[in-house]
Amino acid sequence: MTRLGKMVFVLFLMIPTLSNAQTNPPYLYILGVAQDAGFPQAGCFKPHCMPGWLNKEKRLSATSLAVVDHQNQKSYLFEATPNFPEQLFLLEQEAPNSDLAGVFITHAHMGHYTGLMYLGREAMGTEQLPVYVMPKMRQYLRNNGPWSQLVNLKNIVLEPLSDALPVEFENLEITPFLVPHRDEFSETVGFSIKGPSKTALFIPDINKWSQWEKNLADQVKATDYALIDATFYDNQELPGRDMSQIPHPFVVETMNALSMLPKEQRKKVWFIHMNHTNPLLSVNSQEAKAVRARGFNIASAGLRFPL
Repeated sequence: MTRLGKMVFVLFLMIPTLSNAQTNPPYLYILGVAQDAGFPQAGCFKPHCMPGWLNKEKRLSATSLAVVDHQNQKSYLFEATPNFPEQLFLLEQEAPNSDLAGVFITHAHMGHYTGLMYLGREAMGTEQLPVYVMPKMRQYLRNNGPWSQLVNLKNIVLEPLSDALPVEFENLEITPFLVPHRDEFSETVGFSIKGPSKTALFIPDINKWSQWEKNLADQVKATDYALIDATFYDNQELPGRDMSQIPHPFVVETMNALSMLPKEQRKKVWFIHMNHTNPLLSVNSQEAKAVRARGFNIASAGLRFPL
């Protein structure tokens, strides 16, 4: 080897190599974006629901995310929805060599935990699948059938979560945090999901932002992706209903609350968890165009967010 060749070889050895975690990082994969009951909603045969009944391609499943970690051949679900079977199939197609290593649950409303039933003896019959839950949610699942059977038969293992206490994995750090919501059966949390280089905020359900002890704009600035509650677009969405009984932040309220952020911050926001009445479910609606024109985004199934 010539002197020049030796110098090139030595320089090559001195170049730091990227780890697998950097070259093949985990990522978020969106499996569903609708409110708990999906789209179209059971019993809804109004004009806005009929396209979904008449065309299966237009049906949307309840909000759920997965974190795919190809390096460690693992994946994690956020929410066990009523659409669990088809969402698990989507995850299998996306990451066929990854094992489902755990499920994180935000709260005890139908669109967020009832998919656990598919883990039982009548369906998958899983063995000690970790399900990460807060204290009241843990008690609820332990003490009420049919969920208690999953625990007793060891289909699932209830792994305890605590407010603001991170759970660490190989390439991930997942932190639950309490948010105000209708807590009839359990507390409600959002999740901060941290990968090797990026973070995501996941808050599918919350009451008005003013009831939260944290400032939404500050939380958006502190993360790379903010997937947040977009259940209703505005207060005209449910004629004849008292919207104060279902106090989600309207999308128009959220946009106004974040309007002072620069564009590079606003583009971090992805609206998710949309009711069957929400015009944002139609990508070409005037409301959807208005959201995008103001610099915000609307989540859809199949999107990937590198972590």
